[in-house]
Amino acid sequence: MLITTTPNIEGQKIVKYLGLVNGDAILGANLFKDFFARVRDIVGGRAAAYENELRKAKDIAIQEMTEQAKSAGANAVVGVDLDYETIGNSMLMVSVSGTAVVYE
Repeated sequence: MLITTTPNIEGQKIVKYLGLVNGDAILGANLFKDFFARVRDIVGGRAAAYENELRKAKDIAIQEMTEQAKSAGANAVVGVDLDYETIGNSMLMVSVSGTAVVYE
């Protein structure tokens, strides 16, 4: 499955637009990760625990979107947009959406 943020696929012809597909992931960060992230913020450095959670959430959301596109008969998703949000103090949300298409 080809996934791209561009509205078309260079050198390929989109023959069918199947509609919007999306995926979401909401993950909680635990207290220890929160504590160590705050310490890192104070002393400097990267918050690897949060980076890993964001990466994991992004992968889950993209996988959901890809499965939805496959179910619709698509072989690509174009115009993909990723959005990151926080919910409350300890929840991370990633939403991804795009247009399922068939290209040749």
